[in-house]
Amino acid sequence: MNKEEILSIFKSTGALLEGHFRLTSGLHSSQYFQCAKVLQFPKYAEILCKIIVQNFLNKNIDVVAAPAIGAIVVAQEVGRQLNSRTIFAERSEGKMQFRRGFEIKPGENVLVCEDVITTGGSIAEVIELVKNLNGNVVGAASIVDRSNGKVKLNVPQQFSILQMNILNYQPEECPLCKQNIPIVKPGSREIFPEERNVRK
Repeated sequence: MNKEEILSIFKSTGALLEGHFRLTSGLHSSQYFQCAKVLQFPKYAEILCKIIVQNFLNKNIDVVAAPAIGAIVVAQEVGRQLNSRTIFAERSEGKMQFRRGFEIKPGENVLVCEDVITTGGSIAEVIELVKNLNGNVVGAASIVDRSNGKVKLNVPQQFSILQMNILNYQPEECPLCKQNIPIVKPGSREIFPEERNVRK
């Protein structure tokens, strides 16, 4: 699939949002990729994740890991297609941890998946977690890379289906805040008026 076809899927499912958003990273942006809106359709999850799988078929992957929560569906479908075990890390006491009995055995080949990369913070934490458990991180993959390839992860192979150069702003420098445009965090639709620089 080419970039236009993939973007068409996002638009048709309402997954590419326009407005004023607070990202998980804390940055602000006028665009938001809500991958869950695409991945709720098994046919699209299968199509998109197959692109990831094709790039890692020769890596003998034992485990597919992901940060909770958005990337869980990505990892599950990638793991299904690879016939590999799938686990996820979740934040506890401020740090990513494998819980629920999930484990990485020393020497296992691990592919770490994410839905959307902005700063790469969450996926980088999971990569380091796997390494600290003596797992062999063979690569990292995502559906969308909002940094257009600028975020570099310390892995042998890094792949994103869709690379986009989308502007992100620090809250104190956000032009959308300066225009007094209400900000939301997609998923919760919560408004954060304290992050707007209200101009009378």
